[in-house]
Amino acid sequence: MADKFSGVHWMLATPFHEDESIDTASVAKIVDKALSSGCEGMVCLGVTGEAARLTDRERYQVAEAVIQNANGLPVTVGATANSTAAAIQNSKEAEELGAAAVMVSPPAMGKPNPDAVFNHYARLADAIDIPIVVQDYPSTSGVHMSPDFIARLSSGIPAAQYLKLEDPPTPPKISAIRKLVGDDMPIFGGLGGVFLLEELARGSAGAMTGFAYPEVLVDICRHMAEGDRARAEELFNRCLPLMLFEFQEGIGVSVRKYALQSRGLIECPVVRHPGPNITDETKAEFHRLVEAVGLG
Repeated sequence: MADKFSGVHWMLATPFHEDESIDTASVAKIVDKALSSGCEGMVCLGVTGEAARLTDRERYQVAEAVIQNANGLPVTVGATANSTAAAIQNSKEAEELGAAAVMVSPPAMGKPNPDAVFNHYARLADAIDIPIVVQDYPSTSGVHMSPDFIARLSSGIPAAQYLKLEDPPTPPKISAIRKLVGDDMPIFGGLGGVFLLEELARGSAGAMTGFAYPEVLVDICRHMAEGDRARAEELFNRCLPLMLFEFQEGIGVSVRKYALQSRGLIECPVVRHPGPNITDETKAEFHRLVEAVGLG
C-alpha cells in the first residue's frame, strides 16, 4: 500500500429523492465537494450515511457512484454487518468496486466477547486484500473495545491498519492507545468533529466525519500539521457551536442533510423513514447559527 491515510476523510451522506430513491446526481456533487475542499479521502455507507436503511442493491449503487466519481481520491466503504459472512460479502464487493479500504464495526452480539470480535476481524482480513478501518462506536454496536484489545487487533491482524475512534471521551483513549501501538495504527476522530482539536493534539491522524463544511475540518487539520495551533483553535472554537448543533442526537442526520441542501450539494434533505426529518424551527435555528459563526 502507498502512504498511510491522514487528514480529513469526509463521511458522505446518502442523498435521496423525495420518494426515498437514491439520488446519484447528488452523490456526484458531494464527492466533488470532498475533492474541492482538499479532503484526503472520503467514506461512504457509514452510520450517518444511513447504511442500515439501504438494501444490498442500494449499497452497491451508492458505493459504485462514489468510487466512479472520486477521481482517484481514496474511498473507504462501510461494510459493517451483523454476521461475519455478510461483512465479508460487503467487503469483497467494495474491493471489487475499487475501494481503498473498508470500515467495519464489530457486529451486534447478545454477549460480546473479545475473542469473537477478534475472530470477526481476522476472518475478514483473510478474505480481502485491502486495509480495514476498525470502527470503535459502542453507542451503535454495543461492543466496547479497550485500548489493550485495540492493540491486540493492531499487532495480530496486519490488515486492521486504522481506527475510527468514536468512544468518548476520545482524547484520553487516543493517548492510551498510542502508548500501546505508537504510530502503527493511525487513529481518526469522528463524532461530528466536536473533539477534533483535542484529538489532533493527542496525536490523531485526522478526522473521518461528515460535518457539512469539510473545508473547515481540512483547515483545522492543516493548521495543526503546520504547528499553528492558535489559528486551528480560533477556527475550531468559532465553528464548534455549529458542529454541536449538527451533531444533535436523534436529529443530526436531518440537520446535516439540510445543511448540505442549503449549500447546493444535494437536491433533497429527506431522511429515509423512520428517521426524523428536520422541522421549520430547526431550519431557522440552523440559519441563525450559520450566520453567527461566519459561514453564511
